[in-house]
Amino acid sequence: MSATRRLLIVSASMGSGHDTVATELARRAVQHGHHAQVVDVLGLLPYGLGPGLRGFYRSSVRHYPWAYAALYRTFLRRGRGRRPSGVPLARMAGQRLRELADRTGADAVVPVFHLAAQLTGHLRAKGLLTVPSAVLVIDFAVHRQWLHPGNDTYFCLTDEAAREVRQDLSVPAEAPGAVVAPEFLAAAPGAAQWSARFARHEPGRRPVLLSAGAWGVGSQLASTSALLAGHGFLPVVLCGRNERLRDELAGVPGTVALGWVSDMPGLLRAAGALVDNAAGQTAVQALAAGLPVVGYRPLPGHGADGVRRMAELGLSELAADGAGLLGSLGRLTTAGPDRDRRIARGRTLFRDDVLTRVLALCRAGAG
Repeated sequence: MSATRRLLIVSASMGSGHDTVATELARRAVQHGHHAQVVDVLGLLPYGLGPGLRGFYRSSVRHYPWAYAALYRTFLRRGRGRRPSGVPLARMAGQRLRELADRTGADAVVPVFHLAAQLTGHLRAKGLLTVPSAVLVIDFAVHRQWLHPGNDTYFCLTDEAAREVRQDLSVPAEAPGAVVAPEFLAAAPGAAQWSARFARHEPGRRPVLLSAGAWGVGSQLASTSALLAGHGFLPVVLCGRNERLRDELAGVPGTVALGWVSDMPGLLRAAGALVDNAAGQTAVQALAAGLPVVGYRPLPGHGADGVRRMAELGLSELAADGAGLLGSLGRLTTAGPDRDRRIARGRTLFRDDVLTRVLALCRAGAG
């Protein structure tokens, strides 16, 4: 019988994508008889820096995207040359993370956010963290703040991302694929209810989801909704927790504006495609559910890089303008070879259970 392992998973309350992945990894660990605890790295920072960092980022992407674009170019963009590091900020949480790892008896620490990866890499390099750190990279485009040579290994979404990590760090990196709850890969009972709701709202129109993330952030969502509604589609906008955005889009004729959705598997199964602007967890869940993804008006910084990378890998299409968006949706929401190929390509993202790789690292560390 294999030994029971204890995982400390370090997430961040930036939107909901990181927490969603962390929660699913913890669920899998517990299901297999292990222990797992999820901690928010922002909560480990002193002096209220965590909430301040979250508020700054949220305000930037909502109201000052040019500012975040500049920040991304300075701190995050992959490439050569000396640039500011995230280590000075991350190490301020070092003592708390070490104490937590000791108190929980962790056999491995698993960061799923780039600041957490800087923290564990720093601690491992200094010999201050005695158990392995396995970074779970949930971005398609791996920016430099994910990277620290002190970490033991990296688990990535794609082979291309893993190859870049190995090139930049010379540490082990592999691509077990994406982490989603099993409900996204199975039949969804709630799909019929969503389909009935859409049919009552706009009979005969093909529902297309527009994702704005947990914070309800997007560029010209009202005009995109109007464009789709004017060409025979039913735009269904995922406004997250942004009630102001939901109220605004509810006034666009032919549009369904949704708040926080608890049955995402059912909703994804009832739609014809997803219009995505961030290459985040909603896009990954859509691929798992067999829903074609079209990138359009991506958010600046890592959102734009991720959307482009998804398209380059054939996991999605990228629309440069309204005409391109309508063309892609016309093909991908209609049964046929284009839709089938896109769905099949998306499913290749789900290869192996990363938990097995993390547990193997625990065994190696114990040996």
